[in-house]
Amino acid sequence: MANATQSGAVPRITLESGASIPCIGMGTFGSDRYSPDEVSAAVAGAIRLGYRLFDCASVYGNEDLIGKVFDEAISSGAVAREELFVTSKVWNDMHAKGDVLLSLAKTLRDLRLDYVDAYFVHWPFPNYHAPGCDGDARNPNSVPFRAERFMQTWKEMEKIHRLGLAKHICMSNMTRVKLEAVLPLCSIKPSLIEMELHPSFQQHELFEYCMKKKIQVIGYCPIGSPNRPDRDKAPGDVVDTERPEVLSVAKAHNIRPALVCLKWQIQRGSIPIPFSVHEKNYAANLRSVAEDPLTSDEMALLAKAEKNCRLVKGQVFLWPGAKGWEELWD
Repeated sequence: MANATQSGAVPRITLESGASIPCIGMGTFGSDRYSPDEVSAAVAGAIRLGYRLFDCASVYGNEDLIGKVFDEAISSGAVAREELFVTSKVWNDMHAKGDVLLSLAKTLRDLRLDYVDAYFVHWPFPNYHAPGCDGDARNPNSVPFRAERFMQTWKEMEKIHRLGLAKHICMSNMTRVKLEAVLPLCSIKPSLIEMELHPSFQQHELFEYCMKKKIQVIGYCPIGSPNRPDRDKAPGDVVDTERPEVLSVAKAHNIRPALVCLKWQIQRGSIPIPFSVHEKNYAANLRSVAEDPLTSDEMALLAKAEKNCRLVKGQVFLWPGAKGWEELWD
């Protein structure tokens, strides 16, 4: 078994609410490649090693098994509930009035929790696809983003926050244009935002916009998600761990390129949520936050790895008449 990292050794970031969140977490999306049993076993191992932030979602289809892990860890005294920062997300087919509460209620039952620390609107429109679908799948009922429709869902999110069922409410897969349209309409602004972030897709403008608004950024696909679903792979996609800038820094530190990607994101100020079922990998990911930081020159070098290469294009959410996935992102 890999050596444990004390959870207290993992730096935490203070949110505008005053709550703190670990600077690295574990994702729980099995990418249609790993079973719920494999994912939940990884969560159990991660808790033992010192992980305290776990990024869940109803659509991942594994919250019930992860809930068993949380329950056992808390009941045994391995971790206190207050130490954990657990997030989940409402899926796109549960955006209607009353459905957000129903979705969260099921998530809480599955996770065996009284509240989640953060609850996200997974995507900013009610377009959804069948689990495990291929990249050519389309739902004829899909529609473009509309601020008024999104705000109906956000008002439901505000209700669950006021009920104390979600300590923070959050957004995901947004763009600056979308945020500028909805933020002035929010009674409760998002505390966190999830976006795709890795060295070849740095989203400078959106990242800086969110940080200035004091919306903490969580970055998914932090190492370029080499095991992402086949529907999210396309010719021309950049492999972050093969970028010369990443390889140069990895050689200088004698570490895997994946760890360079994580260090870059943490030192930039965002929170990566890498996923692995392999203990040696998720243990190394956690240790990387507390040792051997990158230099300012190395951070500057990694800024040059930017290729504007979005990996999760979201084409399965396109509506009839849409010309391409770029329309999803303004």
